Amino acid sequence: MTLSDLTLGARPTGRTALGAAYVLGHGEGGPRLLKNAEVVIEGGKVLHIGRRFEGEVARRIDLGNVLISPGFIDLDALSDLDTTVLAIDHPVGWKAGRVWPQSYITRGPYEMYSPEELAFQKKFAFAQLLLSGITTAAPIASLFYREWGETTAEFDAAAEAAMDLGLRVYLGPAYRAGGMVCTEPGVLKPILNEARGLEGLAEAEAFVRKWDGAGEGLIRGLFAPDRVETCSEDLLKRTFKAAEALNVPVRLHMAQGLMEREAMALQHGKTAPEWLASLGLLSPRLLAPHATWATEEDLALYAQHGVSVIHCPLVSSRFGGRLNSFGKLRKMGVNIAMGTDTAPADMVMNLQAAMMMARMTEGRADAVFSPELWDAATLGGARALQRPDLGRLEPGACADIAVLDLSDIYMAPTIDPITTLIAGGSGRVVKATFVDGRLSMRDGEVAGFDLKAARIQAQKQFDGLVERYPDRTWGHPKVAEIFPPSYPLEVCDD
Repeated sequence: MTLSDLTLGARPTGRTALGAAYVLGHGEGGPRLLKNAEVVIEGGKVLHIGRRFEGEVARRIDLGNVLISPGFIDLDALSDLDTTVLAIDHPVGWKAGRVWPQSYITRGPYEMYSPEELAFQKKFAFAQLLLSGITTAAPIASLFYREWGETTAEFDAAAEAAMDLGLRVYLGPAYRAGGMVCTEPGVLKPILNEARGLEGLAEAEAFVRKWDGAGEGLIRGLFAPDRVETCSEDLLKRTFKAAEALNVPVRLHMAQGLMEREAMALQHGKTAPEWLASLGLLSPRLLAPHATWATEEDLALYAQHGVSVIHCPLVSSRFGGRLNSFGKLRKMGVNIAMGTDTAPADMVMNLQAAMMMARMTEGRADAVFSPELWDAATLGGARALQRPDLGRLEPGACADIAVLDLSDIYMAPTIDPITTLIAGGSGRVVKATFVDGRLSMRDGEVAGFDLKAARIQAQKQFDGLVERYPDRTWGHPKVAEIFPPSYPLEVCDD
């Protein structure tokens, strides 16, 4: 039999044995590579790893020269059409619509996507994650183009999309008590509306109560207050109290940039981690992207309180940011999980970037090694979520699997499979993705979703969004002035 004999979008009935040149299994000492091995799944669980299974199976599939790995866990997973790519060559936020001008506030912020468009982009983004072997995701989207926060209606649609496509997700609409406004060129000031933030929290709590555990456990709750400088003390205290009551994680972007550092100093006279520590809110429940501006004292606080750092190396390095450093955090005892947070949502590419960032930051080639990075994308995410049944392949674990092709001609020759993939691979070598035992992606296809047609629709939506950028950019210049082409552009058709 082959993978094509399985029904895309469904769990195979009975026991399924998957053979591979390499399996990244889990034993008493941690992860281990098994050569010419077999993984047997039954329902949503792993039944066996290792030598040929001697028990009865419904089917055997020899996948050949592939690595069967635990699926990747992405705790800052893009769930919209990425606007950070617009800033790659236009990084000054107030000039490029990433900080609202006062005139836009006065006019009244508005949603730049329709409810149908918001629902579509979640499903499109979820499909992109499955293409890259991501089996568990905590979605993230920009609030810059929103009227204020995310809505429960779009997250109801997101939960439905995750169940339709077969993706494990931690979901909760983002909310905030404020934001930054550009009052004159280069001058940014915070605006606050705490009542609105508390309304957002109430809606998020209702969403978590409604959906946590749905889809046979594929849907789990998450509280997602927006960037730390947009949150008030009362909003965060109530958030953590609700998260404790419902036993779900809290993700809060912090220690990630100059704008945040200046806003926190102005409002609280502390860095964000210091402020949360003073409020008694640092805990293992907290997921903290990106830590690129974390001080030594901030990192020590993370280690002391069991906070997990979500490392998003590709998007950080695009804008000159870096984690300082992967090796240092590990030595301090800080758990590191991974996020993609940009397009493409490619975890393998992010692991490549993480290796280069760590080695350049420390100035030495032994600053980090490939298995440490792979662990962060699997076991680190599982630890952050407090889910010992994820991020590993062992009997009883969830059957969340990424199948990565080692025969790709651009990766010749193969060395160790993990080193080979991090040195020269990308998410495009992912052949199949199983989530909870279900074949959710195979050879670039997901069940019931036409990715080629969706790509056209996504571009149309994105182009429509860009056309409205002048409304929320200081001085309201034309789009061509906000985002000039890389070279002078000549249109050659009549």
